[in-house]
Amino acid sequence: MDELPILPTTVIGSYPRPKWLREAIRLHKAGKISDEDLKEAFDDAVIVVLRDHQIAGVDVPTDGEMRRDEMVEFFAERIAGFKFYGPVRVWGTNYYRKPSVVGKVEYVKPMLVDEFLFAKSVSYTENLKITITGPYTIAEWSYNEYYKSKRDLAFDLAKVINTEMRKLVEAGAKIIQIDEPAIHTHKDEVEWAVDVVNEAIKGINVKVVMHVCYGEYSYLEPYLDKLNVDQINLALKNYNYEPVKLFTKWDREIGVGVIDVHKKRIETPEEVANDLRMLLNYFKPEMVWVNPDCGLKLLPRKIAFQKLYNMVKGTQIVREELKKKGFNTISLKPLVNR
Repeated sequence: MDELPILPTTVIGSYPRPKWLREAIRLHKAGKISDEDLKEAFDDAVIVVLRDHQIAGVDVPTDGEMRRDEMVEFFAERIAGFKFYGPVRVWGTNYYRKPSVVGKVEYVKPMLVDEFLFAKSVSYTENLKITITGPYTIAEWSYNEYYKSKRDLAFDLAKVINTEMRKLVEAGAKIIQIDEPAIHTHKDEVEWAVDVVNEAIKGINVKVVMHVCYGEYSYLEPYLDKLNVDQINLALKNYNYEPVKLFTKWDREIGVGVIDVHKKRIETPEEVANDLRMLLNYFKPEMVWVNPDCGLKLLPRKIAFQKLYNMVKGTQIVREELKKKGFNTISLKPLVNR
């Protein structure tokens, strides 16, 4: 299918792991269940997540990133040149195994192809999105003990990510999202960070989305015209839509965050519809995709599902209004020749 309904709905990537999957992971770490049993649990969880997305009515789902504990750690474990020393505390009581670069980073073998192919085999739609952490964010969230600069590290990581994205395209991926939540962390690095992203997506001739969430959007705004992605999706609800004015010159697709993933309060369909009507004062309807601000993995599953369900219902209200004005579908084809 090369078309989607006007105002396509999607998710950013992660979704809450079912409780039984978390228990299976615990048992596997304790040596009480086999690798085969754990794989079955992961596969079953992907089926469950896609079913949740189907019931909610999401147009472009993901597999919920069920097999990933953390967005940088997952890739660092699979790229040559990384080493792990131990966990570091990132916020509250949450710890993560921050990787360290101790040698030249190099591609080893496909990292996401198997999980994409499984999700594709059980998906209710061909329009499945696969997410991959971007090179700048991996570099920023890792210790660097080898390269002369973070910039050198990031460009080598871009080559690795590009190779993986090519493998995903060969496997049939139509929509790839590159996650760069750190790209607007340091004002003096954004210009070359954009170049790094462009290097990572060079020659990737399917729809490429870049996700940017919490941070200083004004750092990114001056370099928007240099980005070669088809779509940028943003956290907006949490900021009460204040950053919108920074993106009015963006002339490609924009994913608008209308669900606050940091709050358990569930937005109503009417609230979502009103927010979308406001956003359509800034962006052309054919350029707008609808998504949560960020991944949903930290929310209770019931709340995450209901937020998605209401997001879709609110979008459908506005979609029907737009259909009366002649807006029906959008093309899935990439907008940028890379």
